[in-house]
Amino acid sequence: MEDDPRFAEFVAERANALLRYGYALSGNPHDAADLTQEALVRLHRAWARVRRKEDPERYTKAIMARLHISAWRRRRREQLTWALPETPIEDVLPSDADQELWQALEGLPRKQRAVLVLRFYEQLHDSEIAGVLGISQGTVRSHASLGLAKLRSAIAHRTPARRSAP
Repeated sequence: MEDDPRFAEFVAERANALLRYGYALSGNPHDAADLTQEALVRLHRAWARVRRKEDPERYTKAIMARLHISAWRRRRREQLTWALPETPIEDVLPSDADQELWQALEGLPRKQRAVLVLRFYEQLHDSEIAGVLGISQGTVRSHASLGLAKLRSAIAHRTPARRSAP
């Protein structure tokens, strides 16, 4: 298969946006990089078909959302344990104002998180989210409702404690 220069242009233009999207899905810069890399590998395999018939970025984001969910399915059966590092690893995190929301978002189940990211970060409609995740529109609405309720509850429980601090 001959390399298409348009693929390289697409990657150069959209890789950072895809990486940010991966971070929104996973909440972890390392997982975001893995999601982005694997999605671009799969896009490259399908490039000839995708660039003619579909929006390459949308196709790549759909791959990333599905990879994120399937990774969760594989990991939920594993019990990983390890000793914590003696010194914390400092990653670039969202601003202090957004930190509370990101922490609450990390506590959501993966499907609920994926639905909320696709709805509010990607601004997709329920039908589009259903297509990306391979679930029904009713399931999308259910996950969104449950996820938002859990976010509200988590933030409400954290907010009073923070306000009472001197």
